[in-house]
Amino acid sequence: MDKQLIVSIGREYGSAGHEIGRKLAAKLEIPFYDRNLLDEIAQAKNADAEILKRYDEKPRIPFLSRTVRGYSNSPAENVAELQFALLKSKAADEDSFVIVGRCSDEIFKGLACYVSIFITADMKEKVARVMEKRGKSEKEALKTIERHDKTRRLYHDHFCKNGKWGQASTYDLCVNSSVLGIDGTVDFICQYIEKIQAK
Repeated sequence: MDKQLIVSIGREYGSAGHEIGRKLAAKLEIPFYDRNLLDEIAQAKNADAEILKRYDEKPRIPFLSRTVRGYSNSPAENVAELQFALLKSKAADEDSFVIVGRCSDEIFKGLACYVSIFITADMKEKVARVMEKRGKSEKEALKTIERHDKTRRLYHDHFCKNGKWGQASTYDLCVNSSVLGIDGTVDFICQYIEKIQAK
């Protein structure tokens, strides 16, 4: 790819946003990042990646957290800041990539090479996907979706001051993956990106 491109994917739980992001990166032939960023961080910091992943995309607990002279005692906040720093360094190195979550819609806002996308889906399809992938009942799937989306909203809105999670005005493009399906959504996003890059 000649031009630098950073694509941020926000997603509702069960919307197939992660799979769409992975397929989009493969089609664009650029790296795909999600929680695998923590493997890089763990290697650089000589830390246990599995421990870091426990705090991935988790909101900090306010009454148990303190920040003194810029240092927080919240593991969730520290893991988030490590990921933000790594993403910023990749952008500064002019790397192209697709990133799922990690408040990337805020981190890269204003960069000419950046496109932010939010993936939603019809609840019926989200429930069916979670039931199939997680082996849950319909009732359990609904609760799982609600819990994960609440966690993502709290995490996002704590770190992002210029837009709310899932709010259309926060993103360049919002897509319902139920309309075109996973592969159709990937193709549609690719066409959107091509038009932006042709400007």
